[in-house]
Amino acid sequence: MLKQKSQPITKRQVWEAYKKVQANKGSAGVDRVSLKDYEANLEDNLYKLWNRMASGSYFPPPVLEVEILKKDGRVRKLGIPTVGDRIAQMVVRDALEPQVEPQFHRNSYGYRPGRSAHDAIDKARQQCWRSDWVIDLDIKGFFDNLDYRLLIRAVGKNTGENWIRMYIERWLQAPIEKRDGETKERTRGTPQGGVISPLLANIFLHHAFDKWMEKEFPAVEFERYADDIIVHCRSLTQATHVLNKIRERLEKCGLIWATPFGPGGQNRQKEEDLKVFHPQ
Repeated sequence: MLKQKSQPITKRQVWEAYKKVQANKGSAGVDRVSLKDYEANLEDNLYKLWNRMASGSYFPPPVLEVEILKKDGRVRKLGIPTVGDRIAQMVVRDALEPQVEPQFHRNSYGYRPGRSAHDAIDKARQQCWRSDWVIDLDIKGFFDNLDYRLLIRAVGKNTGENWIRMYIERWLQAPIEKRDGETKERTRGTPQGGVISPLLANIFLHHAFDKWMEKEFPAVEFERYADDIIVHCRSLTQATHVLNKIRERLEKCGLIWATPFGPGGQNRQKEEDLKVFHPQ
């Protein structure tokens, strides 16, 4: 008698996930196993991964921290999962994304199939003809500061699959390993560079921002590309009011306010007093 696996994950799901990871390329993680190395024993590696995921015994290894120098001289920290862990994350992403995609806001554009930054720009350009005032939001260290408790709650609102929530929790708790081998535990955030991270970011902001805006300010249009947000207002008074409410909302959700573009044009005021600008 065959023993039934405890999690509804098929070998086909793992294979399809591998093909997507293969197409995306990417470097090795903490185990220093490249995609080419992994493929040298592909059938056995994929079977072991499926067996562990389907039995519920898969626990992700640490994520390799890589520092990338930005154009402004600052450093962006990326988290690189192992090849096997990227495949595992892709399995979960492929299962979760079709459940959440139909629920996402029409003006959310980042990391979504069939949508691009150019679509967001086109929409923003159209709205600027209708509304004279713009709020430009940038959330400081968004991926690094996501609250686990709120994120898991948001995921739970979008799927009833316990195995999906279980593995997402494990990825959120996976430690970071630096290049020198030092390991540190994580209590917040989801690493940029993880396959599942962009989808988790969209789920979080769907509940923390998109749905909240739709409820609190149904007549106010916005565009969101991941954690970059443009909000369109009809007057300075409205923009100031909306901005203050957004600030309160972000703080309530455990996010840090970052300084957006300052005011411009003839309506320029002190940057510390106003975080909106007139595009004309």
